[in-house]
This record gives sequence, C-alpha cells and structure tokens, in this order.
Amino acid sequence: MFKSFFPNPKWFFSSLLLWLAVNIALWYSGGQTWGQHIGLATIANDQLPIGISRFWSTNFLWFYLWFLVSTIIFASFWRWRSNNPWQAWSVWGSAFILFNIWFNVQVNVVINAWYNPFYDLIQKMISNGGGDVNLLYGETLTFIYIAMVAVTLVVFNLFIVSHYIFRWRTAMNDFYTQNWDKLRHIEGASQRIQEDTMRFAKTMEGLGVNLVEAVMVLIAFLPVLFQLSVHVKSLPVVGEISHALMWAAMVWAVFGTVVLMTVGYKLPGLEFNNQKVEAAYRKELVYGEDHEDRAEPLTLKELFSHVRKNYFRLYFHYAYFNLVRIWYLQLDNLFGLFMLFPSIAAGTITLGLMMQINNVFGKVRESFQYLISSWTTIIELLSIYKRLRAFEATLDD
Repeated sequence: MFKSFFPNPKWFFSSLLLWLAVNIALWYSGGQTWGQHIGLATIANDQLPIGISRFWSTNFLWFYLWFLVSTIIFASFWRWRSNNPWQAWSVWGSAFILFNIWFNVQVNVVINAWYNPFYDLIQKMISNGGGDVNLLYGETLTFIYIAMVAVTLVVFNLFIVSHYIFRWRTAMNDFYTQNWDKLRHIEGASQRIQEDTMRFAKTMEGLGVNLVEAVMVLIAFLPVLFQLSVHVKSLPVVGEISHALMWAAMVWAVFGTVVLMTVGYKLPGLEFNNQKVEAAYRKELVYGEDHEDRAEPLTLKELFSHVRKNYFRLYFHYAYFNLVRIWYLQLDNLFGLFMLFPSIAAGTITLGLMMQINNVFGKVRESFQYLISSWTTIIELLSIYKRLRAFEATLDD
C-alpha cells in the first residue's frame, strides 16, 4: 500500500513527523518574526486586515517563503536517499496538498475574525434604531471576497487530491501486477487488486485530508479560543473555571470519542468478515460460469447463509452504534450555545462576540471529534487495510 508510492515508508513518515515538529518548534519559538531580517515586518495578529488583503500581508509572505524552503530541503533529502518513481507525487504532491489545507484553514480564521465586527454592527444598528446600510453592504462584500477565495481553493484542492490519490492507486496496481505470479493463488487476488486498491484510495482521499485539516484547525483556532476564553468565566453546572471554553471543548470531545469507540469496537472485525464471506460466495459463482459441477444450488445456499448471518450481525451492532452516535451529534449542536448561557445571562458578551466564540468553539470541537465523525469510514478503511496487509504479507515471506 505505502511502499509502492512513498520512498521507504517507515523512515519517510518518521522523518516527515520529525521535520514538521522541528519547523513548528522553530516557527513558534521566534521563527515567525525572522522575516523582518529580509524586509518582511511582523504584524500583530489582532492588527492583521480582515479581508483578502491578509493573504498577501508580510506575515503570510514570510510563511509562504518558509514553507517553500522547508519543502525543498525535505524533498531534496529524499531525492538523494531514494529513487522511488512516484516521488514527485508522493513528496511534492503531499506538500502541495498540505499547503492548500493550511491556506483553507487560514481562510476560516479570517471569516471567524469577520464575525465579531459584523454582528456587533447589526446589534448596534438594532439598539440605536438604525444606521448606515452601506456599512452592512461593505461588510457583506468583504465576506463575499473571502468566500470566493475559499470556494476556488477548495475546488482546486479537490482536483489535485483526486489526481494524487489516483496516482497512489496506480502505484499500488503496478506493484501488485508486477508480483502477480506470487499473488495469483491467493483467494480473491483479483478483487484485492481491482476493488480494494480503488476503495483504499477513495477512502484515504477523504480521511487523510480531513485528518490533516483537523490538526491544522486545532493549531490555528486553539490560540484564538484561548484568547476568547477570558470573556467566558463560568460554565453551566461547573461554575467558574479558568480557560472554561478550552476545557469544555476537550472534555466533551474526549467523552464522545471514548463512548463511540467503546460501542463500536466490534465493527472493524465484522466488516473484515463481511468481505471474506462475500468473496467466498462471489468466487463460487465465478467458478460456476466455467465449470458445470461448481456453483450447485445447495453450495450457493450455504455460502449465502454465511453472507446473511454476517450482515444481520452488522445490522444489529450498527443499530446501537448509530443510536449513540446520532444522539451525541444532536446534543453537540446545542452544546456550544449551552456553554455560553451563563455569560449571555450575565450580559458579559455582545452578539458579535457570541457568534465569534460559537464559531471558534465549533471549529475546535469538530476537530477534536474527528474520530467521531469519521468512525464509520475508519471502520471500512481498517477492514480494507487488513485485507491488503494480508495480501502483501505473501510478498514479505
């Protein structure tokens, strides 16, 4: 799966995590201000413009340069260490997708910053009995400009990710077909190469991008939530607590993750078994196309009974899993606003601040809840991974 596309996967991903950690440590320990040595003055975050001009401010120009140089160093190292034919896509493609995801998160940060002045303006006009409508038009136009950048970027990134994932599937396909003589005797070998590589690629397309985005959202929005927590000193039931919003988001997300992982722990194994019984049934039908003595009604009936039994078990376990998951997600829709009730009742936050806090709080919660929102897809990916890993084990012997 991985060694066909990435150069020496074990060391590649280890070095990638190390390189990311080094860059993040350098950036947040003062590196973000080093741009001033080449004429790119650092602007305080609360003074950055709220609009698309933020994306060509000196802070952003310095990050673009930092990211490019860092990527060149990393890619050059692996070009020297390995000659994987798919390296242009696996290294540079990964970096490009990573940058696009980061940029999309920054777009969300700008939109969040826009919430406060816009809704405060609405509250002020309502309280004062009116105001200049052109101010509302101007703020709306600012949002439209930001949204245009966001939509264009998302569509472009989806296009690149789709090509990236298909290259990965092509690499797996080439690797397996080159070793077909060693793999052809394995039950369901054709399905592994044709269907499982396709499903693995499509599943990774969504899960991988969402995971990276969730991590980047946390990096971008946790400091914002930390700053906004000074306006919310008290929570329902708990009362006053320092950094209340941070604790509320983390505890609620961890609670949901633990609960869903507990109630859904049987599902990956059942999905894996489901593919096995389906493959056995399909294989007998294929043999029956060429051999009259195969695919007898009694044999097919027995094989299909295994399919039915496993599906019924899946339906049962998914029933209570979905019950818990949907209940949690419904309560989650109210959780952010519920946490603000004491502050709203005390009159310590404005409408604009409430909307901004609710948006940031939601972003952080959604990122912490990555496993919750993706659990059913992760289950499917685990079953595919088990099959392909067992498939590749033949080549390792």
